[in-house]
Amino acid sequence: MKQTHYFIAVPIVAAVKKQIAQWKEQIVSSFPFRTWVHEEDYHITLAFLGHVPATKVEEVREKMIEVAARHAPFSLSLSEIHTFGDRTAPRILWQGVEKEEKLWALQRDVHTACIDIGFSLDKRPFTPHITIARKWQGNEAFRLEALKQKPRIAATFSVHDIVLYQTHLDRTPKYEEIASFPLLGK
Repeated sequence: MKQTHYFIAVPIVAAVKKQIAQWKEQIVSSFPFRTWVHEEDYHITLAFLGHVPATKVEEVREKMIEVAARHAPFSLSLSEIHTFGDRTAPRILWQGVEKEEKLWALQRDVHTACIDIGFSLDKRPFTPHITIARKWQGNEAFRLEALKQKPRIAATFSVHDIVLYQTHLDRTPKYEEIASFPLLGK
C-alpha cells in the first residue's frame, strides 16, 4: 500500500495562481527546469507532516480548527523570485511574499500544534514561498539575474483560511484539499 503525505498550507487565490502560471508560461522555454508545478498546486506550506495514519487525521483537523480560530484574515503581497539549492543549478524556483507578521504568527501556531500532536517537523527556519519549478536541467549555469530581468509578478491577496492537503504523486494536480479551516480571529 502506497503511503500518502499530508501538509498544512495557505491556499493561493485563483486569480494569483493564474498570474503566476501566466508568468511561468513566458519563461518556461528559456529556463529548463525538470518539473513545473501545476497551477492548481500553488500554495505556501506552513507544516509538512509526512505520512499521517488515518487515526491521526481527525486529531490534526481538531487542532487546526483551534489554531485557525485564533487568527484573523490578513493580506499577502508577492515579492521577488528566489531559488533554493546551488545558485547555478537550483533544486527549487520559487515566488516569495513580502514579510507579514500575521503569516509568521500563524505558521508558529500551526508548527507548535503539530509538534504537540507528536509530529517531527522540519527544523529549518520558515521561508514562506510558492514553489514554481523543481530541478534545474540546463546545460548552462542557472542565472537568477537573467530571470529577474523578466517582468515581475505583482499581486496582493487575502488569506481567509488554512488547508490540510493530501499529496497524490500519481496525479496532476497532485494536491487534494482534505479540509479547510477558516481564520476566525479578530
